[in-house]
Amino acid sequence: METINFRRDLHMHPELGFMEFRTASIVAETLQLYGFDTKYGSEVMDKESRQGVPSKNEIDKAYKRALNNGANPKLIEKMEGGLTAVIGTLSGNKPGPTIAFRFDMDALPILESSNETHFPFVNRFRSKYEGAMHACGHDGHTAIGLSLAKEMSKQNFAGTLMLIFQPAEEGGRGAASLVAKGVLDNIDKLYCMHLGLGISEGEVCGGSTGWLATTKLKAIFHGTSAHSGMSPEKGKNALMGAATALLNIQGIPRYSDGITRINVGKLSGGTAANIIPDKSSMTIETRSDKAYINQELEESVRKIIKHSAFMHGLDYEIEVIGEGTTIQCDESLVKTVTEEATSMNTFTSIKDIGTISGSEDASLLIKRVQECGGQGTYMIIGMDLPAPHHNSEFDIGEKNLDQTVELLYKIAKKELH
Repeated sequence: METINFRRDLHMHPELGFMEFRTASIVAETLQLYGFDTKYGSEVMDKESRQGVPSKNEIDKAYKRALNNGANPKLIEKMEGGLTAVIGTLSGNKPGPTIAFRFDMDALPILESSNETHFPFVNRFRSKYEGAMHACGHDGHTAIGLSLAKEMSKQNFAGTLMLIFQPAEEGGRGAASLVAKGVLDNIDKLYCMHLGLGISEGEVCGGSTGWLATTKLKAIFHGTSAHSGMSPEKGKNALMGAATALLNIQGIPRYSDGITRINVGKLSGGTAANIIPDKSSMTIETRSDKAYINQELEESVRKIIKHSAFMHGLDYEIEVIGEGTTIQCDESLVKTVTEEATSMNTFTSIKDIGTISGSEDASLLIKRVQECGGQGTYMIIGMDLPAPHHNSEFDIGEKNLDQTVELLYKIAKKELH
């Protein structure tokens, strides 16, 4: 029941990426309560390596709201500016390996449903923050991590347990700052997980494949404003540059030897019909099941932006606002998950690998651990969902929470035997 209580409280207070001040405060307090050496803020994040960071005004508003909703002021003081990652480390009573579990914390900018069939609404834990909700299960992930901390707090194990609570997974924005800080460099084994993702109730996948490498870009075009009737020749239309880029980006040829995805998800610019716009912006993403293809797609997008700007006499700038890569799960970790799941006799289907077609910045964490000689996997815990991920009707099956805690506990105890 404690896991459910954690989850419902977090669900009522959803916070977007790099603004998870209240959530991170609860995580840090709970880890400290259970005896973990707890680090957060700039201790575990490289500020300059964050991607797609909200505006200062947005972050400041979220900070004040967190304080008004019970966040510990002494804790979040060190998170000010959007440094909301928290890592708890617990040493056992004997030497051994370092095993880590990663949990994401952020919510989405979605208005949560008020339909009478929506479980959080019926049970009075619908989001209190209009326009934001946990529509991907990260409230459940965080609650599972906190309950795992409690289960492991007796320290009756050999080695070191690390629990990583990561901000800003949505859009692939948060992991890069943890990698740059070096917090993954001494981990022997990293377990990442997600609830749902199209995997059926009662099913466990020890690893996953099909994750797409991705790059999220924001391009800004700078031109010159002018009166569109009296002096159009004196203007340089920034929106024309962005529109030219959009049509050509969407027309990039696809590849025969790999999956490709390209999307211009947002285009904005201009202020009035009689003013030539001097500024416009667009957000773009590329994806592929092969990292090298994604890199080539990104290079093509950059070339198109450059030459579209040149055609219209514009200046431009490009910012990477998110990224992820492919995931190769290590067989030994996949085997550990499936063996421990089998021993529980509560899962109806246990598979080595599940197939996914999305992107995840946990890929950067796993890649770094593997580069440093460690191993990693991304497991999936199945559940039947009332609505798809990122939908206003989304909800998770709470009966799966403690079951998942038990699975992670068994994995941790086996690795730290």
